[in-house]
Amino acid sequence: MDIAAYLTRLGRPDLLGAPATIDTLIQLHIAHIERVPYEALEIWLGRPTTVDPLESAGRILRGRGGYCYHLNGAFSELARAMGFQVTRHVGGVQTSGVEPGITANHLVLTVAFPDGLWLADLGLGDALHEPLPLVEGRYRQGPFEYGLRPSEFGWRFDHDPSGSFEGMDFGLAPAEMSAFAQKHEYLTTSPESGFVRVATVQRRDSAGVDSLRGLTLTRNGQLVATLETPGDYFAALADVFGLNFGAFDRERLWARVWQAHKEWLAAR
Repeated sequence: MDIAAYLTRLGRPDLLGAPATIDTLIQLHIAHIERVPYEALEIWLGRPTTVDPLESAGRILRGRGGYCYHLNGAFSELARAMGFQVTRHVGGVQTSGVEPGITANHLVLTVAFPDGLWLADLGLGDALHEPLPLVEGRYRQGPFEYGLRPSEFGWRFDHDPSGSFEGMDFGLAPAEMSAFAQKHEYLTTSPESGFVRVATVQRRDSAGVDSLRGLTLTRNGQLVATLETPGDYFAALADVFGLNFGAFDRERLWARVWQAHKEWLAAR
């Protein structure tokens, strides 16, 4: 883990050598969530990924993002290298109508301090901007209000009603990255997977979230534009999400996203 390079990628080289305090964790979390987008475009480029945290960190250093296994996996390695006591946990994210439970479709992190645990989660897309103390309560961050409470599974995170999912459950038992390998295979290959069905990119900041689903760009759920040309699409990826692609990837990605958009229009 090249801590200096990672912190430079996050725009916070000044945190090199910072003490492993709650304040440092908050700053690190904010920088990561604002600089490294939630995305699974490698699927659309036909490039398999693994859940190996160092592989994920390398891809992040090359200017890309990832989804929960990648983002939280890489962040956990960075935080550990900086002296934090980080534990990985198996979680489960549910959309509306899906029963609560731990399905391993999500990797969760807690960070231990002398006065208790904190929830750190870079992989929820449009949810946390800052980490939360693992204490039951309601928490407001920007336009969203979250709930955190004990549950039959361990802990329950309730998303804001305007969010992209309903909630997330996780237990406090430590987990190895191998616990997520099978679900990662499903999420990146199954026709039923949301990552396979829709090319999604999200980026959280203090005031809300930018989301690109297919060719539809929104800000806090409100339509910004439908990106109907390659120029508009890749300009949004670069300007809004900080993602830049070479000519070969641009051609391949646009062809697949445009085809999916046409199929979506036909289905309507």
